[in-house]
Amino acid sequence: MRKLERDTLVINNEEYVFYRCHTLVVGSGAAALNCASHLYGFGVKDVVIVTERLGGGTSNNSGSDKQTYYKLSLFGEGGDSVYEMARTLFSGGAMHGDIALVEATMSVPEFFHLVRAGVPFPHNRYGGYVGYKTDHDPKQRATSAGPWTSSQMYQALLAEIRQYEIPVLDHHEVIALLTAEEGGEKRTIGALAINKAKADSGLPAIVVFQAENIVFATGGPGGLYKTAVFPEGHLGATGIALAAGAEAVNLTEWQYGLASVKFRWNVSGTYQQAIPRYFSTEPDGSDEREFLQEYFPSMGKLATAVFLKGYQWPFDPRKIRDYGSSLIDILVYQEIVGKGRRVFMDFRKNLSPLHGLAGFSLDDLEPEAYNYLKNSHALLPTPIARLERMNPMAIQLYKENGIDITREPLEVAVCAQHHNGGLKGNIWWESNLHHFFPVGEVNGTHGVYRPGGSALNSGQVGGYRAAEFIAHRYKEPVLGRDEFVALAKTQIGETLEIARRALNCVGGPGQKMKEFRGEFQERMSRVAAHIREPEAIKEAVQEAKKQWATIEAGRISLAGSAELVEFFQNRQLCLAHLAILLSIDSYLERGGGSRGSYLVLAEDGEPVSEKLGPKWKSRPELKELRGFVQEYRYVRGSTPENDQHLIKWEPVRPIPEDNFWFENVWQSYVKKEIY
Repeated sequence: MRKLERDTLVINNEEYVFYRCHTLVVGSGAAALNCASHLYGFGVKDVVIVTERLGGGTSNNSGSDKQTYYKLSLFGEGGDSVYEMARTLFSGGAMHGDIALVEATMSVPEFFHLVRAGVPFPHNRYGGYVGYKTDHDPKQRATSAGPWTSSQMYQALLAEIRQYEIPVLDHHEVIALLTAEEGGEKRTIGALAINKAKADSGLPAIVVFQAENIVFATGGPGGLYKTAVFPEGHLGATGIALAAGAEAVNLTEWQYGLASVKFRWNVSGTYQQAIPRYFSTEPDGSDEREFLQEYFPSMGKLATAVFLKGYQWPFDPRKIRDYGSSLIDILVYQEIVGKGRRVFMDFRKNLSPLHGLAGFSLDDLEPEAYNYLKNSHALLPTPIARLERMNPMAIQLYKENGIDITREPLEVAVCAQHHNGGLKGNIWWESNLHHFFPVGEVNGTHGVYRPGGSALNSGQVGGYRAAEFIAHRYKEPVLGRDEFVALAKTQIGETLEIARRALNCVGGPGQKMKEFRGEFQERMSRVAAHIREPEAIKEAVQEAKKQWATIEAGRISLAGSAELVEFFQNRQLCLAHLAILLSIDSYLERGGGSRGSYLVLAEDGEPVSEKLGPKWKSRPELKELRGFVQEYRYVRGSTPENDQHLIKWEPVRPIPEDNFWFENVWQSYVKKEIY
């Protein structure tokens, strides 16, 4: 691997480690590695990857029974086109049409880049990459390399990075972005990080980066929720970009779904199609009860709803009525949050005949479920037998993580799983901060509804587009070292002063870091997950503002100098959670209702189910809001009370019309006018 040149920089008479590079890639997941690989391919060789833990992100540590990758259909007689796929992405609402067209168009070359890199996507004997239908997918565009698709992407792309000898600076936590004015607009010029291996030394652990461009591939803000399926330790860094002035979009929009909690993993697909039984217990494991049967009119309807939860996995308020699959998410939530119990899926036994329901029989399944199991040769007597037939890797995966679902039940909850919103980017994934490119889940391209697996495609497409733009518009360096120091010195000093104040709180009387994080995580899971209430959100906003003021004022306590890392993590997460709560409040004040992956409760709403209590009334979606993207921008004030949180609603841009005459495109491409 190419050796990274290390220098020093003196700020306020103190010396700090200093690195310079053309393009700094922050993060090391599949989106980050793909972008770095393409940068190298485009001739931008002076690239450095900085990451808090190589292999520690979502790409390498998440999946499902059959983790999906979404791209244009490539085999079969069904017919597809980039415009049809773009319309599918765009139709989910609150998504710009030009970005949808880019994600559809580039899905094929980026898919085949992964194939060439060695990701084992299956094809038939004729070379056809056949697909299947996933959630919010009218075609059969989905494919999979198994439970670990994104991890296999990560491994293949990491091999490319190593082949190109691109330096990876591991165990460095980026804590701030450095910016400058250029032509009346803001741009990034570098970043600050903490060398985690030296964190206990305090300020000397801080590292300065100068970079012409920054690719920000830090993943979704996984540290915001108490109940989450994001990998342990994956926190995200959205708040760092917000603090620097990067705009965000659709912060309200998330995806929530059932997942195991002991080992964090989505229980979608065949885990549900095997039709396990659900039961709950007291916290100590006593008083086992099957609770779903009480809310369904027949065993066939209940069993079919469980089955459909497989490819209707994300919670969706549209799928609650008429005993739909998302009613199961509500009932699980009610057991855990409302009654304080634990919920398990059990693959050893079928659903029991309780509350007047008949005994379980595969013959009572609705045709969609019965035919699926029949075609899969899975009309077998027990859930574990059905799962073994359809997807033995799904059983093995849990065994490898200390859970044998052939012998024990699996504890589950409705978890935060993916942020559809995030930082704003244009069709080249460039932020309103010039030279700053958020790619992967941190970029909020997706809108309200997205097909399963489209996030993996978006991360790959975004990385390619950022690399192409950097190579053709920002390839020549502009800032020298002295000019960088002059522009960044004050900002570096401000961040160092924040760090000093935090270090002065070591052993102090304020709130401990673990308690501080637990406070906003509990708040987000309680009021800002898949169940939302307007008054509760307003109360949470005020609580969040107080918590933000607490950390800005230094009313916190560090156990030691090494907790400086956790301080900066909590600081950016606290800002991100405040931004999300303010965005949700703005959405609700505008009349927004239940949509995407959340249910908005309202006293004057429509009853969710005749068998649920009076609390469960849903405010209907205000569909006209799908025609807008909600934008958020943070402006730092002299005190937290003087901060500004600016929210506006931008009409979605339509899908560009197909009027691309070849001769005109050729000329525009040759002259580089497309950039």
